[in-house]
Amino acid sequence: MTNIMKRLIHFSLSIFVVFLFACTEGDSSTIVNKKGDDKQEVNKVSHPKNIILMIGDGMGVSQISAALTIRRDSLNIARCKYIGFSKTSSFDEFITDSGASGTAMSTGNKTNNQYLAVDPQGHSLPTILEIAEENGLSTGLVATSSITHATPASFIAHNVDRGDYEAIALDFLKTDIDVFIGGGKNYFAARKDGLNLLDSLKARNYYLIYNSGELAKIDSGKIAGLFYDDHPPKYSEGRGSMLKTSALKAIEILEMNDMGFFMMIEGSQIDWAGHDNDSEYLMDETLDFDDAVGAVLDFAEKNMETLVIITADHETGGYAINGGDLQEGKVEGAFTSGGHTGVMVPVFAFGPGAEEFIGIYENTEIFFKCMKAFGFSQ
Repeated sequence: MTNIMKRLIHFSLSIFVVFLFACTEGDSSTIVNKKGDDKQEVNKVSHPKNIILMIGDGMGVSQISAALTIRRDSLNIARCKYIGFSKTSSFDEFITDSGASGTAMSTGNKTNNQYLAVDPQGHSLPTILEIAEENGLSTGLVATSSITHATPASFIAHNVDRGDYEAIALDFLKTDIDVFIGGGKNYFAARKDGLNLLDSLKARNYYLIYNSGELAKIDSGKIAGLFYDDHPPKYSEGRGSMLKTSALKAIEILEMNDMGFFMMIEGSQIDWAGHDNDSEYLMDETLDFDDAVGAVLDFAEKNMETLVIITADHETGGYAINGGDLQEGKVEGAFTSGGHTGVMVPVFAFGPGAEEFIGIYENTEIFFKCMKAFGFSQ
C-alpha cells in the first residue's frame, strides 16, 4: 500500500470519527440503551422540570446508619448515588435551629436562630418556593408537623419569631401555593384575632381537606390539607402512612403543571424523638420518612425530569450507635444531648442535576444549587 493510500484511509477514518463524535455530542436529548435486539430511548434533560426537597428534621448520619441496620441494608435513601455534606451553623449561633437552617436552604442566606426567611436584620428574603411560583411552577409543602412549624414555614413565611404561628398562617394567604398538607388547623380557624382563614382559603378555591380519606378523593385543584388541630401524632400512635400518601397526592396534583413544580417534604418528628432521647420513636420516624423517600424516588425514576434532594436541617440528640446485630437488624443507640448538635448532615441527590450535590458546603448552597438546576437567574 502506498503512502498516499495510507494517508487517504487515515484521513477518511479521522473524518468519520469527528462526524460520529459531533452527532453524539450535538444531540444530548436522548441516550439509546440496548437490551438484546430492542432499543429503549431514555430522555436526558439539561435541567430538571421538578425539584422535590425532602428534609428529615434532625436526621444525621447515625440515624440513617441505625435505620439501614434495622432494614438490613435495604434503605430507600441508599438508592441515591450522589452524596455530600452540608454545614449547618446559623448566622448567630454555632448550633442552628430549624428556622435558621430552613431559611438557609430556602433563601441561600444565613440568619439568626428563630428567624424565618428574613435576614439577620429582619428584612424579608425571597424563598425558592416563591421564586418557583413567580416562574410559573406549581408549589407544595408536606410535613408531619403543623404546617406552620419552623421548617415548612421557612419556605413560605417571613417572621423574626418562628413561634408566631397565627402570623405564619396568614402568610400562606399571601402566596399562591398549590398544595400544603400537615397539622395546624387551629392556627387557621381557632385564632386569637377571630379571623377564620379557612373561609379565606375556600374563597381562594382551595379544597379544605381534614383527613387522608378525603384527600384520596381529590384529583385536581388546590389543596389545603389540615389533618390535625395542632401537630400530627407519632407514627406509633396512629399517624400511619400520612407522609407517603400526602407526598404522592401532592405530586399527582403538582405534576399537572407542564411548567413543573417545587415541593418540600419534611419528616418533622425525627427531631422530636431526638429531643426526647427515645430510640424507638426515632427509628419509627426515620423509617417512615424513608418509606416516603422510596415513593418519591419511584416517581422520579419513572418521570426522569425530577431532581430529588434528601437532607436534614441539623442533627438532634447527638445520637450514637454503640452496638448492634446486622443479622437480626438490631441497634444499640444512645444520646449525648437533648438538643441539636453542630455536626455536618448528609445530602443525598437523585435525578438530573444530582451530581451538583457532592462535596462539603454550607447549607445555603442547597438554595443556589436548586436555582441553578431550575435555570433561574439570581
